[in-house]
Amino acid sequence: MARADAFGARAPLPGVDGIDFYRLARLQEQGIGDPSRLPVTVRILLENLLRHSGESYVDEGDVEALARWDGSPPGEHDKERAFMPARVLLQDFTGVPAVVDLAAMRSAMARSGGDPGRIDPLSPADLVVDHSVQVDAFGNAGAYNANIEREYERNRERYELLRWAQQGFHGFSVVPPGMGIVHQVNLEYLGKVVQTRDGVAFPDTLVGTDSHTTMINGIGVLGWGVGGIEAEACLLGQPLFLLTPIVVGVRFHGALRAGATATDLVLTLTEMLRKHGVVGKFVEFCGDGLSALSAADRATLSNMSPEYGATAALFPVDAYTLQYLRDSGRPSSLVDLVERYNREQSTFREDGDAPPVFSEMLELDLTTVEPSMAGPRRPQDRVALPDVWTSFCDVFTPKTNGEVAQEVERLVDEGGSPVDGTGVPAPEHASQDVPEEPGLEDGSVVIAAITSCTNTSNPSVMVGAGLLAKKAAARGLRVPEYVKTSLAPGSRVVTDYLDRAGLLEELEKLRFNLVGYGCTTCIGNSGPLPDPVAERVSDDDLAVVAVLSGNRNFEGRIHPQVKAAYLASPPLVVAYALAGTVHLDLSKDSLGTGSDGKPVYLREIWPTADEINSALSTALSSDLFATEYGRIFDGDEHWQKLPAPTGAMFAWDPDSTYVREPPFFEDLAPEPPAPQDVRDARVLALLGDSITTDHISPAGNIAKTSPAADYLREHGVDPRDFNTYGARRGNHEVMVRGTFANIRLRNALAQGKEGGYTEHFPSGEITTIYDASMRYQQAGTPLVVIAGKEYGSGSSRDWAAKGTKLLGVRAAIAESYERIHRSNLVGMGVLPLQFQPGESAQSLGLTGREVYSVDGVSSDLRPGKPMTVTARAADGSEKRFTAIARLDSDTDVQYYRHGGVLPFVLRQLLPQQAATA
Repeated sequence: MARADAFGARAPLPGVDGIDFYRLARLQEQGIGDPSRLPVTVRILLENLLRHSGESYVDEGDVEALARWDGSPPGEHDKERAFMPARVLLQDFTGVPAVVDLAAMRSAMARSGGDPGRIDPLSPADLVVDHSVQVDAFGNAGAYNANIEREYERNRERYELLRWAQQGFHGFSVVPPGMGIVHQVNLEYLGKVVQTRDGVAFPDTLVGTDSHTTMINGIGVLGWGVGGIEAEACLLGQPLFLLTPIVVGVRFHGALRAGATATDLVLTLTEMLRKHGVVGKFVEFCGDGLSALSAADRATLSNMSPEYGATAALFPVDAYTLQYLRDSGRPSSLVDLVERYNREQSTFREDGDAPPVFSEMLELDLTTVEPSMAGPRRPQDRVALPDVWTSFCDVFTPKTNGEVAQEVERLVDEGGSPVDGTGVPAPEHASQDVPEEPGLEDGSVVIAAITSCTNTSNPSVMVGAGLLAKKAAARGLRVPEYVKTSLAPGSRVVTDYLDRAGLLEELEKLRFNLVGYGCTTCIGNSGPLPDPVAERVSDDDLAVVAVLSGNRNFEGRIHPQVKAAYLASPPLVVAYALAGTVHLDLSKDSLGTGSDGKPVYLREIWPTADEINSALSTALSSDLFATEYGRIFDGDEHWQKLPAPTGAMFAWDPDSTYVREPPFFEDLAPEPPAPQDVRDARVLALLGDSITTDHISPAGNIAKTSPAADYLREHGVDPRDFNTYGARRGNHEVMVRGTFANIRLRNALAQGKEGGYTEHFPSGEITTIYDASMRYQQAGTPLVVIAGKEYGSGSSRDWAAKGTKLLGVRAAIAESYERIHRSNLVGMGVLPLQFQPGESAQSLGLTGREVYSVDGVSSDLRPGKPMTVTARAADGSEKRFTAIARLDSDTDVQYYRHGGVLPFVLRQLLPQQAATA
């Protein structure tokens, strides 16, 4: 029988009365391995195994194997090991469907005669409502109140569900709307770095239903994003199962030079790590250069871990971590516990430390970082300021070539300017002053948003934006009327310190008024463009631009009419708002003309480090955090007036268009059916590289001419109340109709038509993907999706897998997968297959018009099993190729056999008589 504390590692934590811990040094004393040489990431995972050794999922061999970790690549027969996170973090776009699933599992349990109360979180869970606020009102003092009123009007049903969950589930807390962004609230308040439970201190670890959960890695907390499906399993007591980790070390040298921000650093890092390849790996930072980065800077770098593809990106605990905990109002007892625990475990970083043994090591000199943006379509596409316009032209080819060049020549011949009120720019970029009110044209900035957790958690760049706005306003610069400006901080502390520094009013002078405390533009809730702007963009088919201080800029995400999006630091967001265009080089061109008639250059108004530090020293203090987080769970009068349903069972409303009982647990058999080979499947979509979860399951606006819109109209919803796909995730009927509905989706089977369309076979009709799916399912035809590299990159969006399942897709075949989406597909019982290295749909000559069969599913299913895929063309000819089943572990196989992780968990909890019936 397994023994609890088999290694004798439990001991009192010195200096902390009544608290024990599990000593990693005990493993070295027993000659098992030397934990002190391991990356901190591995040591945290090792402590997790050591503490749980003897329980059902962990044996002594698991501990011994990880203690001997040496950085080598995992072997072919690598064993998965359990990881039990201390807590689970959710946001409302992913949290609402998670709550819906748990409520549906309770309903299924009740139908089976069991106790619904058994479906209850076994790990503490916090849900922060931050994704639902939309920028409808902006640029005025009443914007915040108008937006939150509209938010409650749109989302009342969803919020009532969350109010029920607060009382229906144990250990489940909800941070109401208008309080902050989940990752910033986690960083500033929820994260403890070291937890204590049942008299034991241990590392604060977590998983979250948002890919940017990694932001908390900036203060030494190991956590990462998982799909909502996996998170629900963790809530119900299922561990995550991890293969031997690959840990990439990044050693920093030097310090950022004047003018470079943490935003510039993270864009540089994202570019570097994407090129190196860290997908599915852990990143850990080391080196004396860390002392040049504040904890808030580090959080910025960890936040964008999904953008460079890493599972997590950890900064070890050090003196800067402790200072951040003090500054953010954490109690001194916690700060003391964090220091004592990490020193005892030899995980406290100090300058001069030798780096751990890593799987791989990269170096980055901070002095080489330059002011940058990323875009116009992907976070990893970093571009220096002088090259922004070139990067735009490389993708969109502004109307400055061909026939439009003749118009430019005509203007010049007539004595006009190459850039004048006609809105026709010069064909070749040259350094020149941009008029104060340039015409709306290709490259015009129509959205400028200071938004998202990535940067609004960092006081230095937020104060920098305020100081830049102050200097610009003093010089007489103003933002062009066609630019939609917004300020959406990640916590109320931000507006508190900006107000105390006198900078909130300076931002308001440039129409950067507070619009809400939430993700807003970064998640796609940018709201409508003003009618005249929207009409001009549509009529002239303009390629206009959004500049935002966010972490995501994928196609179609920010706004359906905005083709280009650039990620930038908050000060640069203000600068581009003033310029009103990306058709300039901010390193040398002027932003506009001041009130004195002279050009104003960015270098003249860029705040110095001393100015920023001076403002922070007077404005930012721990009392702001204590005040705001002292009322974090209370909510405003809107929240407090909401009905709070009670009882163990949620009362489903059959007329609701927001919350419906999903079909995943209907008629659930006590035992799963045997897996079957795929026979005579059709291709629903043939896609290229870098298909994101935004392409698969968009979060933004519901197009008026979409299947989802048809459904809502049929149920009496006015178009102004359609809301977004993200807000409708509690209704599977909307979400299945929105799967593959991104307006920028390019499906090779749609005969050149962009958006959620495909060719139905054998009719040859071009129709929506949803309508084609329904016809296929009525005919009993299974479906597959074929894609290129990095399939499913981006957000940890469980509906990208749920919607795929409900469309009748049995398998996806891709060149490679992003970690979370692959896991989500398995978690929904959809088989992810991967082409052999060097092979693709193109190299194999696949057109997507063939009939496909997959052999090898029904027998000897195992991790990484090669599957034979046969593609039969209309003329009877066949192509056979081998694809690898991306069931990466025995647990994956088990989940897939059950049709997904949640049916697996539910079957374990069903009454014995039902399970054996």
